[in-house]
Amino acid sequence: MPAESYDVIIIGTGAGGGTLAQRLAPSGKRILILERGGFLPREKQNWDSTAVFQDMRYHTSEQWYDAEGKSFRPHTGYFVGGNTKVYGGAMFRLRERDFETVQHRGGVSPEWPVKYRDFEPYYRQAELLYDVHGQRGVDPTEPPMSADYPFPPFAHEPRIQELHDRLQEHGHVPFPVPLALKRDDRDPLHSPCIRCSTCDGFPCLIDAKADADLNGIRPALRHPDVTLELNAKVTRLRADRSAREVSAVEADVNGVAHRFYGDLVVVAAGAINSAALLLRSASDKHPHGLANSSDQVGRNYMRHLNGAMLGLSRQRNPVVFQKTLALNDYYWGEADFPFPMGHIQLLGKTDRGLLAADAPWFAPGFALDQMARHSVDWWVTAEDLPHPGNRVMVGRDGAIHLQQRDRYYEHFDRLVARWKRELKAVDAASRRLPLSLYLFKKIPAMGVAHQNGTCRFGDDPRTSVLNAFCQTHDVDNLYVVDGSFFCSSGAVNPSLTIAANALRVGDHLLERLGH
Repeated sequence: MPAESYDVIIIGTGAGGGTLAQRLAPSGKRILILERGGFLPREKQNWDSTAVFQDMRYHTSEQWYDAEGKSFRPHTGYFVGGNTKVYGGAMFRLRERDFETVQHRGGVSPEWPVKYRDFEPYYRQAELLYDVHGQRGVDPTEPPMSADYPFPPFAHEPRIQELHDRLQEHGHVPFPVPLALKRDDRDPLHSPCIRCSTCDGFPCLIDAKADADLNGIRPALRHPDVTLELNAKVTRLRADRSAREVSAVEADVNGVAHRFYGDLVVVAAGAINSAALLLRSASDKHPHGLANSSDQVGRNYMRHLNGAMLGLSRQRNPVVFQKTLALNDYYWGEADFPFPMGHIQLLGKTDRGLLAADAPWFAPGFALDQMARHSVDWWVTAEDLPHPGNRVMVGRDGAIHLQQRDRYYEHFDRLVARWKRELKAVDAASRRLPLSLYLFKKIPAMGVAHQNGTCRFGDDPRTSVLNAFCQTHDVDNLYVVDGSFFCSSGAVNPSLTIAANALRVGDHLLERLGH
């Protein structure tokens, strides 16, 4: 079994691992990055909605299991850049109150051990790193920002601008979605992003997304002391010499067993797989899983309550790049419901192939075409509350089991119903939209986007897995730097918070490494 030694080993290349690698790379330290997959192929199917959404070409083929033991194929993939390769580029900061204790109708979002003021400079750095386009000062729930976005917001196309104006007339406060895309409207001919309709949920054929691969891993690899090992599935972390130290990282690399040694080991495989790896690394010294003396590894699994809404009307929607508008009007509730409800944003434009992924088998193709041509497509998100019974577990065969039984939905259902009423009222005021229909679908268990919370950080080792710098309480040289550390999920996309935290932890690691 080959053995190699490094200063830092990073497991995973998504928003956490990819950002951390970019931060540590200039240090001159020997850094090994282990990625379970390879580079996502650039091919025509990147922009084929049938291949992406029906055939799930870029999802893993492995089977996970739900609380009833029923198998499902998770909507996640293993490539350099992780799930940022297919994200829509939405890069939101959590609200300032999200870092505090927040009372919900159905429970409590717990306080974080660090506050927004600690994250603010790293949010700014992450926005710079990921080329975020946005507009400060429009969203009334926006937290304090020390500087404007690096790039101005993406302009609305005419149909969306019309919708924006009508929403404003009805008292709403729409604002531009902060987007991590490689486009400069001052020089569009030399900008990779072409504002296409195959962005949200698709791989980018022309490398125009600011993702953890292009903006994190590839810049890191320009440094001679950084090594990327592809097709390296980490199977176990060993703590043989001491219960307080990871002594080796075992991985299957292209079918060959390898053992790697590192002074510091950082797990960033995504909240689900990171928790599963720690549980699979149980030993005599750590009988319930590595770094799991608190019995909290895998617990408090959260994924936002997400849903897609298709707004159909007689008016055609010729928009190409649709994902430019968002609202937080009900983020903290409304007059007769003073509890958090959630966040609303536009989706990328649907087409026949995308709609067919959820349509009945007998739905005629021409009907799907007409629906796509006349729809405005929305994404609705509400906070998922932490609960110790909602958890990641590992079966005897090593397979992942996800249990989510105790979930609170009242705020989500209320937000969806409220938004339907508001949109219908806006439609009714327009002579061009005498009729409208709103169809809605909740994202099921296999939709594991926005996963977080499985190794929460905190000051008390009895109730948390990580300390404030995402170092495990139990193992001195082990860190977890992905969405696992979240104490609560908020109601906006988590990618920017994961990236900002990776930069924050990166500064801590550089200090520990003596750089």
